[in-house]
Amino acid sequence: MKNSYLLRLHFIVFLWGFTAILGKLISADANVLVFYRMSFAAVFLYLYLRFIKKQSIKVTKKLLINLVGIGSVMAFHWLFFFQSIKVSNVSIALSCLSLSTLFAALIEPLIFKRKPDWIEILIGVIIVICISTIFNAEFKYKEGIFYGILCALFGTIFSVFNGKIFGKTSSGNIIFYEIAGGWLIISLYFILSGQISSVSEISYTDIALIVLLASVFTAYPMFESVKLMKFISPFTLILTVNLEPVYGIILAFFIFGASEHMSPVFYIASLVMIIAIVANGIIKSRRKKDESPAEIHPL
Repeated sequence: MKNSYLLRLHFIVFLWGFTAILGKLISADANVLVFYRMSFAAVFLYLYLRFIKKQSIKVTKKLLINLVGIGSVMAFHWLFFFQSIKVSNVSIALSCLSLSTLFAALIEPLIFKRKPDWIEILIGVIIVICISTIFNAEFKYKEGIFYGILCALFGTIFSVFNGKIFGKTSSGNIIFYEIAGGWLIISLYFILSGQISSVSEISYTDIALIVLLASVFTAYPMFESVKLMKFISPFTLILTVNLEPVYGIILAFFIFGASEHMSPVFYIASLVMIIAIVANGIIKSRRKKDESPAEIHPL
């Protein structure tokens, strides 16, 4: 049974890693891509919640505002992620996600009002050194690295604030309103900037790929990850999710060929970042074991 849960977890992380591949295959601009991804994902989530799970989606007005706000942060996270891919490549965008460790070490203590963890900050500094090394070695991708850093920052902000509202309504409602809220913010941007007509400038092939992205690679893994949290320890979940860049970079290397071939320095720096993130997860796991021996582990 335990192996079954682990296999499902690796499968959804593999799906998340493939998201970057689809981002490169889709020719539409990043903002149009995210607009359709969030709109289709919101529809799929609504249909699932209301007609399959037959669950109420009512939330308080205050919570709704909070969810829309967090959803807008999610929208920017995805925008910067796909923009990084568009102006550079999959490998650059995924490697920059490692900076989330440093951002979390700095932002979480402020939001949750706890003391900074100097081990987290140290590991974050190591990751910054690695990103700087990549920047110097792959200077031609400087714009992609810039958007990748913004992607990591907004992704961290999203995760931290998401943690603040966890438990105030069902996980399904949280995911639905955040994605719907993000879509609303992007829609307002298109309307206010007078670029709403650009939404219609998209090919049928892109529409088909975005539908696939919104359903199989967005809505499904989100729900599956929530289910697996009941059976898999946070430590196992965190370490496995950290394999997303690994899956994505390997897939991109074999699918896109020369455009994804990076210098040896890039792969060495990326390996150091992954080791640092894994080490951070191991340290946190040992601390939690010392503090709470009754932690639930995989069944």
